[in-house]
Amino acid sequence: MTDRQREILYAIIEEYAELATPVGSVTLAKLFDCSSATIRAEMGKLEQMGYIMQPHTSAGRIPTDAGYRLYVNSLQENFDRNEKDDEESTEEPKTDRTTKALTTRIQAQTRADYAIRSAVDSLVELTGNLGLATIGDQLYISGFGGLFAQPEFIQNAQVQAVGKLLDNIKPWLQEVQPNEAINVYIGSENPVGKASNVSLIISRFRSPYSDRSYIGVLGPTRQSYKRVMSLVRHAGLMLEDIIYDE
Repeated sequence: MTDRQREILYAIIEEYAELATPVGSVTLAKLFDCSSATIRAEMGKLEQMGYIMQPHTSAGRIPTDAGYRLYVNSLQENFDRNEKDDEESTEEPKTDRTTKALTTRIQAQTRADYAIRSAVDSLVELTGNLGLATIGDQLYISGFGGLFAQPEFIQNAQVQAVGKLLDNIKPWLQEVQPNEAINVYIGSENPVGKASNVSLIISRFRSPYSDRSYIGVLGPTRQSYKRVMSLVRHAGLMLEDIIYDE
């Protein structure tokens, strides 16, 4: 894959996340300051490689699970690099207004379980996804209304697939115990409900209940991964810092 093809793929992913409609060559031609014919040729190559697809004739393109995976892998590499830099730096890490608000809500709680619930509820509000977290042997879930209001879930079959995934998420977490600081399971990568067209983004953190507690969100594969992954990881780090020694 060339650098330009990679940039076009990432642009399709980010535009589709924002607009929820297939991305056409005219839109991309404006972004890259080139002809629509040039963009169509590059899109054709990306489609042959399996990174994008055309949902129906005369439509633009949307990312495939493979396209999302390539994009998320690049984000995770940046996350790992930035966390290492933060650990080695003596300066206070920079946070934006959204992450500051998330931190404030978590810090306002006096009990570990309240802090975890508050973090989940905050993620629901900030991302529009369904939020979840483990609190000891319990699984706290919030945000069904926002999740199912997304255009991806107008089909009953997909709603049922999401329900199947949620029914099995707690025992799956206990069995697999994802080991990365931030874990992303895209579409068919999910343990169950593979046809649900959702992504599960979870962060591991230490709590008074377990060294392997989890917090995260479940949303459509079409979402702003950079922003959501950052919020989920920040929530895990804040919970660990604030409540682990309680």
